Amino acid sequence: MPNSIEYAQKFMPVIDGLYKAASITNGMDAATKPDFTGTNEVKIMKVESSGLGDYSRQNGYPQGNTTVAWETLKLTEERGTELSIDRMDNEETLGMAFGAVTGDFMRVHVVPELDAYRFAKYASATDIQKAPPVALTKDTIIPAIDEAVRALDSAEAAAEGRRLYVNSDLKPVLAQALNRQYGSDSAVNNQLQNYNGLPIAYVPPTRFYTAITLNSGADKFGFEKATGAAAINFMLIDPKAITQVVKFALPKIFDPDTNQKNDSWLFQYREYHDAFVLDNKAKGVYLHAQPTA
Repeated sequence: MPNSIEYAQKFMPVIDGLYKAASITNGMDAATKPDFTGTNEVKIMKVESSGLGDYSRQNGYPQGNTTVAWETLKLTEERGTELSIDRMDNEETLGMAFGAVTGDFMRVHVVPELDAYRFAKYASATDIQKAPPVALTKDTIIPAIDEAVRALDSAEAAAEGRRLYVNSDLKPVLAQALNRQYGSDSAVNNQLQNYNGLPIAYVPPTRFYTAITLNSGADKFGFEKATGAAAINFMLIDPKAITQVVKFALPKIFDPDTNQKNDSWLFQYREYHDAFVLDNKAKGVYLHAQPTA
C-alpha cells in the first residue's frame, strides 16, 4: 500500500497521533527470566514427590516416589515490519514525519499486540482455573473477584505479588459495586486501584481476548480477535506462574544516504518473543470471561 503523506503548510510542534495506553503486562516481566541465549528452547525441571506416610518402628520409612521431568519452553513468535518515508516527504513535513511514524508504530502497534498475545496465551493455557463465562454486573463483580482469590488461595498459589487485570469497560461497574459516601469534597475519585491488597490494572478491551489471530502482513497487518474467542472480564495472575520473554526486539533505522533500496528513510523492526504458563503453577492463573458472541 503506498504511503499517504500530507505536507506541512505551517509549522506547529504538535503531532496528532492515535491514543494508545502503555504496556499493561510489563509489570510481570521480572517474575521469571529463563535464559534463551543461543537457543530458541529452554527446558525447566519439574519435580514431584510423595508426601508423608506412617513411620514403622519395625520396617522404618514408607517408600515414596520422586518424579523429575522437563518442561519445554519454545519461542514461536517472530514478528516484524518495514516502514519507509521518502527523503523529500520527510523534509517537506519539517523533518517530523519519520520520527512521528516510528514512534507511533511502537506505541500503537507493537505494545498492544504484545499485551494481547500474552493475555490470550495465558487465557488459553491448559489447567488454569476458569469461572463459568458470564457478563458481570455491579452485584456480581465483587463476589466473582472474591471467588478468584479463594480459588488461588485454595490452590496454595503465592499470595504476594498477585495482579488483578480488569477489562476497562468494567471500571464503572466496579465503582458502583462498592458503596462509598462523599461529603463536601472538592474532588472525587471513585476508580478502584487496589482491592484487598490486590493492585488493579485496567486493560483496554481490544487487548483482552481469550484468543487472537496474528495477521501475516501479506494482506493484513497486526492482530485481531480470533473467531470463537471471548472477551475477558478479568484475570487474576500470580506472576510466578507465568513467564514472558522478549528475546529479540530491535529497531533499525537507515538514513537516505545509507539506504541502498531507495532515497528514503527506512525503519525496520523485528521482535522475537513468547509467553508461557508453567505446568505445575497453572492454578496460579484465573480467568473470568464473557460468553462467546
